[in-house]
Amino acid sequence: MMLNKKDFFYDLPEELIAQTPVSPRDSARLLCYDRQSNAVRHRVFRELPDLLQQGDLLVINNTRVIPARLFATDEKGRVYEMLLLKRIDYTHWETLLRPAKKAKTGTRLTINDKLSCVVEGIVDNGVRIVSFDFEGVFETLLQEAGSMPLPPYITRKLEDAERYQTVYSKVEGSSAAPTAGLHFTPELIETLKQKGVEFAEVLLHVGLGTFRPVKEDNVLLHKMHSEYYEVSADAAERINRAKREGRRIIAVGTTSVRVLESVADEEGYLRPCSGNTEIFIYPPYRFKTVGGLITNFHLPESTLIMLVAALVGRETVLDLYNLAVAERYRFFSFGDAMLIL
Repeated sequence: MMLNKKDFFYDLPEELIAQTPVSPRDSARLLCYDRQSNAVRHRVFRELPDLLQQGDLLVINNTRVIPARLFATDEKGRVYEMLLLKRIDYTHWETLLRPAKKAKTGTRLTINDKLSCVVEGIVDNGVRIVSFDFEGVFETLLQEAGSMPLPPYITRKLEDAERYQTVYSKVEGSSAAPTAGLHFTPELIETLKQKGVEFAEVLLHVGLGTFRPVKEDNVLLHKMHSEYYEVSADAAERINRAKREGRRIIAVGTTSVRVLESVADEEGYLRPCSGNTEIFIYPPYRFKTVGGLITNFHLPESTLIMLVAALVGRETVLDLYNLAVAERYRFFSFGDAMLIL
């Protein structure tokens, strides 16, 4: 079977790539698509309570982005950029290193006088296992040495690092934000709850699996990088109850989709668990739990646009994206959002 990467390409003018977040958060635009009627509406994110109904369940990812971008030098003075991807244990991390070819096993990298590491393993495509040496609390040292790992297409400095966190972020560990959630404010969440919209929190630490580009022409040859997830007993109970009662389960972001679809059984029910997922969702795909999606606009030929295509169809997702371009929506991490029901 062949699924061609270029079949998920669309033209995007560079000026539509959002460089800064909108203020307030919920003033982002919202393209609404109804799968049953094929209707499209143009709204604003703060109007979400008018678009959802009592009993809807929003599943949010409560991960928090760490200052995962570091710079280090080796014994020869060469400078490396390091992105922390996934914590393995107390001292070991999976990292993305550039330039990777020079980072051979045994290479010692110095970040500052309190923090250094040694390359202990080579995975693939620039991914290295490193062991950190430090005295004190690693998280504190990371806050001092690291910076927010903004995507490369964002070239402007972020004035407030909290704008790259969701207001409900709790558990530190992500290398990138679950950006669909950036549009929520505490006030909007409260309004939704008052309407009878329920929330369930899951966890997926966003890493290379979410944002690594597809290099293979045949999409089916792309291998997803694993990412850590957790589903609590409370979240599983809320989701299963909504499923039993026939209520809509709407994932906030593709990361929440990946958790739900990784954990769900064939009937769409979940159990409390944790682990690592390499799930890659592309068309055709039968969704077991997810009945709707809130998501941002994603890069051409990315695994994320393929996931959305699995929900609405490839031609439809390209039609919607081309419409968003024509309507001058803002794209990617700090951009506008889409609601699919």
